[in-house]
Amino acid sequence: MIFSITARRLISYDSSRSDGKLWKQFDAFLQGLLAFPLYVPGTAFYKCMQGRKNVMKILQEMLNERKKETHRESVDFIDLLINDMKEKNTIMNEKIALDLLFLLLFAGFETTSSGITAALKFLADDPKALQELIVIHEALRLANIAPLMFRKAIEEVHIKGYTLPKGSKIMVNPSSIHLDPTVYKDPTVFNPWRWKDTTEPAGGSSKEFMAFGGGLRLCVGADFAKLQMAIFLHCLVTKYRWK
Repeated sequence: MIFSITARRLISYDSSRSDGKLWKQFDAFLQGLLAFPLYVPGTAFYKCMQGRKNVMKILQEMLNERKKETHRESVDFIDLLINDMKEKNTIMNEKIALDLLFLLLFAGFETTSSGITAALKFLADDPKALQELIVIHEALRLANIAPLMFRKAIEEVHIKGYTLPKGSKIMVNPSSIHLDPTVYKDPTVFNPWRWKDTTEPAGGSSKEFMAFGGGLRLCVGADFAKLQMAIFLHCLVTKYRWK
């Protein structure tokens, strides 16, 4: 569902007209994303890389078709990329454009769908929270939908007796903060009311809450993701009952 919405808004792709072909290839990519990198037919990693290859082929075909069009009533991300490629002195080329399309499709649905799944699970376990429905940040905190983030030290950093040389690659683990008892009381307990006593982080991020990254690399789709979650939860509790 989330993939269909994202693909329609981002690249004007209608999943219902293609038998879910693009989603099936993305799903193959996801299933082997964290698999042991053994590129041999039959392995999860091989299926992952084949899935990516097939997605890129579909996106390439869409990009080629769009270049042939002379007029469109609506503008989507593919149109913007094509316009960028036509500019003088641009760094945008076809390879970068295709990689961006792939990345934004992936980021636009994988984290949001994980967050919705976590929220639904927590709601099912907590009738009181279901009644008040103040769950999104707490679900994201506990689910840690982006388990790792990567950064590069642009200068030498000294912290707690350690030195990180300039140029070091750093792997940030948000759950080490999100589950830190010195930051959150009873951190493993689902308690959405804890957010009532705090001001929501500006832009959805702070050094204590990094569900969408932070700083200059804050996820560009953070508000879009929370909007999708809010709409889903609204429809869920106003139109459905379950037990």
